[in-house]
Amino acid sequence: MRPHVELIQEDDYVWHAAELPGGEGRASERRLSVDEEDGSSSLRIDFHTDWGRGPGIHHANTEYYVLEGEIDYGGRKIGKGGYLYAPKGVPNDYVRIAEGTKILHYREYGDAGFDAVDSVAAPRWSDAREDVIVIDSEAMKWDAVPNPGPMPGLFIKYLHVDPTTGFYTRLVHAQEGWADHRLAHHPCYEEAYTTQGHMEYNFGTLDLGTYFFRPARVKHGHFTTMEGGATWLLRSDGELANWYTQNEWVRWGGEGVNYGPEGLDESPHPAVPWAHSTHDMAEPWRTDEDMRQLTASWQFQKDQGQHDAPVAHHGSGVDKSAIAIAKALDAYNLQGGHGGHGGHEHSHDHDHDHSHDDGHSHDAEPTREVINLDWGWAGKATEHADERTDGNAHNWGVGRPWQKGDPIPAPILSSMPVRSRSRGRWDGDGM
Repeated sequence: MRPHVELIQEDDYVWHAAELPGGEGRASERRLSVDEEDGSSSLRIDFHTDWGRGPGIHHANTEYYVLEGEIDYGGRKIGKGGYLYAPKGVPNDYVRIAEGTKILHYREYGDAGFDAVDSVAAPRWSDAREDVIVIDSEAMKWDAVPNPGPMPGLFIKYLHVDPTTGFYTRLVHAQEGWADHRLAHHPCYEEAYTTQGHMEYNFGTLDLGTYFFRPARVKHGHFTTMEGGATWLLRSDGELANWYTQNEWVRWGGEGVNYGPEGLDESPHPAVPWAHSTHDMAEPWRTDEDMRQLTASWQFQKDQGQHDAPVAHHGSGVDKSAIAIAKALDAYNLQGGHGGHGGHEHSHDHDHDHSHDDGHSHDAEPTREVINLDWGWAGKATEHADERTDGNAHNWGVGRPWQKGDPIPAPILSSMPVRSRSRGRWDGDGM
């Protein structure tokens, strides 16, 4: 599994010797995201000398994207914007990379392993699929993003789509002024490296060299796009569906046993309740231009007949968690309390026989008392059927296949994503 990384600036990361087995030359890599279980990784590599490697077979689905410089693949040269896809188990031709070249390098479903072969005519692995792809993305035209939902102004270039899994790599461009005032979550992971421009959103500022890896179902949004627009190389491990949230809130709390607002207190005393919310954490930071763009996004949705909530600075107005709790308590009281059981008292003055002659056992499973507060539909009700039992049950952020007509899983909470020192914003916006 990969951790949630959002948001980092690559310049904050250290360089390592590049792991490129069988190659001749010198290169360094920054490890943007790594799966320590299967070796999948997203890397930024700089080549300090000419570098080369003969024909061979990768142990992972492997991608090269040229930010600067030149790659020669089997006699075909690609410069800035060049893209090379070498599927796992498929023989690929020699690769030569010029000194000074800077690339994005991705390995998926495998590690850096590389088996040299005599030529591209060598046998494939028995489970190999697809073929090598070489593309000059600079020569491709931008197409409007086909997904319904956002306002116009998003454009796309598809570099690779796996016809079996739906995994795809693409360039995405948001034109200046494109915005989305909502939060979205997806059934698949999403990662991106910013190649140009400037965008603001709930996790921070996206500009040249910023990167995120976001597991499936993590909420993100409140996008605004600044002068010149913004462009990313973006990857997902399945078809990306947009599921939108508004009026989001998170509140959590407990009782301090030996601490309180005055500090440590080891003396015997009643526990001190505390509570925290994303509303409490907020420090409104949006500029007038941000708010103008977000309001334009809201107006677009309203014009489409959608029932979206008006835009406001996060943390302003009434705490949405307090409103939600008040509504839930109102519904509870209208039922007479205790799930509609006519004001059931928790007093134990009534006769209750603790005799054990009736076969009552303390080894029985503990019961969960249900109080029917009306929060809306429960996220657990729409979990994937295999979410707690399949091979990825240990990782809540793993996407699972979703098709139209299936229940839509609720977003998950990611409270501590990886951030680097010069990027990332944490004021509760969109948590």
